[in-house]
Amino acid sequence: MEKKVLIPSDISQPGKDYLAEKGYTIKMGRGTDEQTILEDVADCDALLARNEHITRAIMEAAPRLKVISKHGVGLDKIDLDAARELNIWVTNGPLSNTVAVAEHTMMLILACAKKLVFFDRAARRGDYDIRNRVKGTDLEGKTLGLLGLGKIGHMVAKKAINGFGMEVIGYDPFLPADRWDPEVGRRETMEEIFAGSDIVSIHMPSTPETRNSVDRRLIGMMKPTAYLINAARGDLIREADLAEALRNGAIAGAGLDDPLFQLPNVTVTPHNAALTLETTDRMGLHAAMGIDEVLSGRQPSWPVVVPKEPRT
Repeated sequence: MEKKVLIPSDISQPGKDYLAEKGYTIKMGRGTDEQTILEDVADCDALLARNEHITRAIMEAAPRLKVISKHGVGLDKIDLDAARELNIWVTNGPLSNTVAVAEHTMMLILACAKKLVFFDRAARRGDYDIRNRVKGTDLEGKTLGLLGLGKIGHMVAKKAINGFGMEVIGYDPFLPADRWDPEVGRRETMEEIFAGSDIVSIHMPSTPETRNSVDRRLIGMMKPTAYLINAARGDLIREADLAEALRNGAIAGAGLDDPLFQLPNVTVTPHNAALTLETTDRMGLHAAMGIDEVLSGRQPSWPVVVPKEPRT
């Protein structure tokens, strides 16, 4: 019997080529709403998910479904509990976007410190004297505080230390002491990061425990000259509290991979940190590899949900 892979949202060519070369039939989805995916997935063995909500109902409608493979890293739109109960593998691509997001983070840090957008707007309106009235800051010697020292956070730390001469401190309660980078100062609380940093950069996953965790109380501990950077999920920050701090000048500014903020002391990008040409290709390819590993009976390289009794 042919093995069929549903792709609800199109991906770049390398991932599709990989699946085709392995002999899978690719079924391009007709839409990304629940009902359409539910109908499309009914005869499929695998689902390659991008930003769609993959619900219990979708999984229950697919008796042949053995694996859901995430294009990229974030898993907040996949019902992982349902996958466990229904014995469906879930995989993702944790190595696919590390370089792109770390570089994007450093871009936001530099843009904030050097007031890039502010000076760009002034120069475009002919205000060249702005350079004498407003000054940017150097990164060398400044303290960068990292919330989360996973693959991306660790790469940001290396770039900040080795490329810009910054001091780096970090908070990650899930990283054991024996795996802690000795160049990064370990802190035991988020409060220490916010109070002790010139720049705070967030690299945590979005979970029920972390959503809205960066709130008025933590932001209020920051120096008035400090910047908040977030190239992770937007829902980690309590939006109204950050907006209030930015409007009141409680902090110097923010760099966000989130299009919601349009304040003058904010540098924003449209949640595209991971969407470089190279990373987009890698995300599709790594998702396809996870599908092939499961459907060919091998242990996947990047498992998220490991079923007790995998479907056959």
